[in-house]
Amino acid sequence: MRIAMIGGGYVGLVSGACFAEFGIDVALVEADAARLAALRDGRIPIYEPGLDRLVAENVAAGRLSFGNDLAEAVNGAEAVFIAVGTPTRRGDGHADLTYVYAAAAQVAKVLTGYTVIVTKSTVPVGTGERIHEIVRDVRPDLDFDVASNPEFLREGSAINDFMRPDRVVIGCTSARAQAVMRSLYRPLYLIEAPILFTSVQTAELTKYAANAFLAMKVTFINEMADLCEKVDADVHDIARGIGLDGRIGRKFLHPGPGFGGSCFPKDTLALARIAQDAGAPSRLVETVVAVNDARKAGMAARVIAACGGSVRGKTIAVMGLTFKPETDDMRDAPSIPIVSRLVADGARLRVFDPEGMDAARKLLPPDVVYCKDAMDAVAGADALVVVTEWNEFRALSPARLRRSMVGKIVVDLRNIYDPIAMRQAGFVYHGIGRPLAA
Repeated sequence: MRIAMIGGGYVGLVSGACFAEFGIDVALVEADAARLAALRDGRIPIYEPGLDRLVAENVAAGRLSFGNDLAEAVNGAEAVFIAVGTPTRRGDGHADLTYVYAAAAQVAKVLTGYTVIVTKSTVPVGTGERIHEIVRDVRPDLDFDVASNPEFLREGSAINDFMRPDRVVIGCTSARAQAVMRSLYRPLYLIEAPILFTSVQTAELTKYAANAFLAMKVTFINEMADLCEKVDADVHDIARGIGLDGRIGRKFLHPGPGFGGSCFPKDTLALARIAQDAGAPSRLVETVVAVNDARKAGMAARVIAACGGSVRGKTIAVMGLTFKPETDDMRDAPSIPIVSRLVADGARLRVFDPEGMDAARKLLPPDVVYCKDAMDAVAGADALVVVTEWNEFRALSPARLRRSMVGKIVVDLRNIYDPIAMRQAGFVYHGIGRPLAA
């Protein structure tokens, strides 16, 4: 089989490489000249564990190619996937579908035979119907179907999520389109991965509903962490106590500074707007958005309070900048409002992240000092703030950290350290949702 993948960003590149690993010929189309040059040169423009090897192997095998000639890419393709960006639209919170609709029109112009046009991008309900109208207006003669195949890839484990998914959701109506999609995902049938066929509208909404539900779990445990701090309870025991209930589950019950990244902030806001426009407002989702925004904005206040009410003139080390470990993604990362507020209040910031430094330079205040590693960041610091839970930070011994720092304040926003060990090393330790005596 042969497919075309429009868009060489995170979703398009990971999906294209994984489909190629299935044995499918994948022509990936990338309009950005710099990104295309990097891909052709074997340089992966995003960080995702294992992706560089997967891309290299499938390029070498001739199953994965990169180009900017759309007509050449779709020639003979049984399916064309649209995997372009859908950023939040300025002013109203809706997903911006400009790139999706432009791609659909361009694809329609160059198709020569029956093809399934598939949205991989996260798109609101009704997008598939609008794509069908666009393609039909451009090419009344064309034989095609429109399908929705939302991605459920977690940054940092995207390849495994594609190869061994919890489920695959496919929205399409015709038997012909279903047959094409079944063939594409045939390797997953062999491992009995659940594959759900449904309507296009249902598939579109499923992606938003899934992300909103997970975001609600994150927000819920964060609010429980705040309550724990008031009543001297332990949020980790609470998370375990409720997570062992099979109806609830353990995942996404980890307290922290609030969710960020490319999906949860954008998708919860978009779902809230979709629901409002449909006349069925989702008050839960609206509250999740508001609570999470407030939490991220308020994390710097925790640091300031831990430092005695002022950070002016103090050197503060920040370990971790990306919204989660195992990615270089800085989109809506909690580190951005935290660092920005601390700098604005007169602190000197020394920061380190294993993969996010380049992206951070474009988003953080200009006078932030970027360090070569974690120990370089903490050297001479009055206080340490842990924002992202990279494993290499967990391995740092409290005694070593204490020897390198001038001050003794640690604000651990991910609870990666043992409170008792930190206090025995001489630190004044502040975690999230843990009893003071822990």
